[in-house]
Amino acid sequence: MRALTPLLLAALLLGGCSALPFVGGKDKEKEQEGYTEEDFQRLIERNLNANRWEDAIENLKALEAQFPFGAFAEQAQLSLIYAYHRAADYENAIAAADRFIRLHPRHPNVDYAYYLKGLSQLSQSRSFLGGFLPVDVTQRDPASAREAFATFGELITLLPESPYARDARKRMLHLRNLLARYEIHVANHYFARGAYLAAANRGRYVVENFQGTPAVPDALAVMAEAYHLLGKEDLAEDAVRVLAANYPDYPSLDDRGRFRFQGVAPDEGRRWLRIASLGLYDDRRAPHYDTRWKYNPEPGEKKPETPREEKKRSLFRILTLGLFD
Repeated sequence: MRALTPLLLAALLLGGCSALPFVGGKDKEKEQEGYTEEDFQRLIERNLNANRWEDAIENLKALEAQFPFGAFAEQAQLSLIYAYHRAADYENAIAAADRFIRLHPRHPNVDYAYYLKGLSQLSQSRSFLGGFLPVDVTQRDPASAREAFATFGELITLLPESPYARDARKRMLHLRNLLARYEIHVANHYFARGAYLAAANRGRYVVENFQGTPAVPDALAVMAEAYHLLGKEDLAEDAVRVLAANYPDYPSLDDRGRFRFQGVAPDEGRRWLRIASLGLYDDRRAPHYDTRWKYNPEPGEKKPETPREEKKRSLFRILTLGLFD
């Protein structure tokens, strides 16, 4: 009897598969030709409940093709946006949402289309590795984040009483923080390249456009540092003054409110050594500002054990013109 068990199991599995709807391409189309709207609706509901997103998408598209003006056509269009989103096909989800909004701008559930569009735009920027590795999302291309911010803004502006408006506002606040922090990352990159004016402009952009975000104190520090490196001490002092008045506990400020610059201006440091070594030895280090641990900490995040600071130069490094570190 035991020897028959695998055969019986295989027979049961084959029988179960034959009972499933829509087996092959041509057979599927033939079977769909005889389906009513109600048949499609029941089948699609089973697909969605079973998380069979690809099947749901296919059946929703078939329903709309066969019954474009039917009683369930508009609901099918909304369900299609949802199915695309759950299937991680964000591009088609956004396109389907745009189509619904264009065709039904006054539909009672158009807010749902806006909401799913924003979620899809937000998810679109997440890479495959982002789900498995600790990736800093503030360093990614912010294009999708900006689009999501705009979509949620439309939802709140056009439909402020929507049940999705409250969550949209929370997401906009989070996105605003991310966009501001991205500008600081770019400023730090400009510091590393020696593009101090570009760094100052990024800091000023954050101060002018992202007031109230946790990136503002770093933006002021970036401005102070960049203007100092450019030799514009009056502008650097203005930035330090604003920073000390609003964020007196900023890590780069001492007890007297004086700013501890990280970089070295062109006329400071061992300039003679840089010239003598034809640039092979440079005692300047690129400034870097990131105080999220203090003003916008993640759960469990702690202050770094040692602050970022200049490395001490040994006599050996100087004698070897910086070739050995």
